[in-house]
Amino acid sequence: MSALKLPATLLHDQADACLAQWQSQLAQWPDALPPEVALDASALADFDSSALAVLLGLRRVLTQKGTALRVEGMTPRLRELASLYGVLELLQPA
Repeated sequence: MSALKLPATLLHDQADACLAQWQSQLAQWPDALPPEVALDASALADFDSSALAVLLGLRRVLTQKGTALRVEGMTPRLRELASLYGVLELLQPA
């Protein structure tokens, strides 16, 4: 299964549906989840703080299943917002 991907737009109105879609995708994986799931954030262009809530929600779901989240391709704006909210370390652990 390929990496999960953020859409180009993720605003408050789309947040719940986006997380629900990922949860549905994860449930359909044929095997046990790998130790780490990648999420491609490179397409994300139009977003608000709801995008962070979605990422943290996905991280929580994966953590409960014993799997880590690796966010790839964070744009400078997304990285800056995550840093401002104090959650960058949760999305990109050292």
